[in-house]
Amino acid sequence: MKSQRAYAEHVIECIRRIGKDSAVGRDAVFASRTLQDAIVRNLQVLCESTQRIGEIHKKRTPRSTGDL
Repeated sequence: MKSQRAYAEHVIECIRRIGKDSAVGRDAVFASRTLQDAIVRNLQVLCESTQRIGEIHKKRTPRSTGDL
């Protein structure tokens, strides 16, 4: 079983990858099935990791809505 920190770091890494993959712009993403698949896969992994972070840890960390 991974530590809570490892799951949080995994979420951050997925966000970084999604940002990098989508930095080419909307039109480029929609034109590339490979980029779309990469972004969707990272979203899936991100969601899986967030589900494994315990509720106590989620409540401890403030949420930021302006950064995304």
